[in-house]
Amino acid sequence: MAATGLALSLLVAPEAPSAADVPPGKITVDVVTVNGSGCPAGTAAVAVSDDNTAFTVTYSDYTAQAGAGSTPTQFRKNCQLNLRVHYPQGFTYGIQKADYRGFAYLPRGAKGMQRASYYFSGSSNTGTSTHNIASPKNDNWQFTDQKDVAEIVFAPCGMVRHLNVNTEVRVTANSANQAAFVSMDSTDGSFNTRYQFAWKRC
Repeated sequence: MAATGLALSLLVAPEAPSAADVPPGKITVDVVTVNGSGCPAGTAAVAVSDDNTAFTVTYSDYTAQAGAGSTPTQFRKNCQLNLRVHYPQGFTYGIQKADYRGFAYLPRGAKGMQRASYYFSGSSNTGTSTHNIASPKNDNWQFTDQKDVAEIVFAPCGMVRHLNVNTEVRVTANSANQAAFVSMDSTDGSFNTRYQFAWKRC
C-alpha cells in the first residue's frame, strides 16, 4: 500500500499573539486516553513546541480502505484523544489553527473524506471541520481550517478541563469496487497533526 502524510491545525486570530499573551514557563500535554481504530495502542504520541504555541500529534497507523482486498469495517478509521494541558494560572487557551495533510488513492468514482472536531470536557461548544477528497487521485492532499477570533472555543478560566480531539477518515469504493484508501500516515511511517494554541489572559 502507498504511504501518506497528514497534519492538523485550527486557526483563529488574524494576528499572532504578543509575547505577553503566551504563558511563561513550559507547557506540557499529557495523553489521558487514546481510543479508535486509527490509533491502536502505541501508535499515537504528543509533543509540545519549544515556544509553547503548539502541540503535535504523531500517528503511525491510520488508513481507511474500501474496495477489493478490504474488509467491510475498514472503510472508516477514527481516533479520539483525551488530553490534559498543563499551563500557568491566569491563562486559558483554545485551538487556533489546524492544517491537515494526508495521502489518498482514489480511482475515478471513489470518494474520500476527512473530519475533525475538538471540545473541552463538560462543554457543549465544539469546533468541527469536514473535507471531501475528490477522485481520481493518487497523491497527497492538504487542507487548512481558519476561524474568526470570536469562534475560538476556549477552556473555562480557573477550571481543569481535558481537551478532546477527534479525527476521522472515510473512503467509499467506486461501482467497480476498485481498491481505494485515504491515509493519515506519511512516507516515513508517521503523520503529524499540528494544533496551534490561542492564548488569552483570564
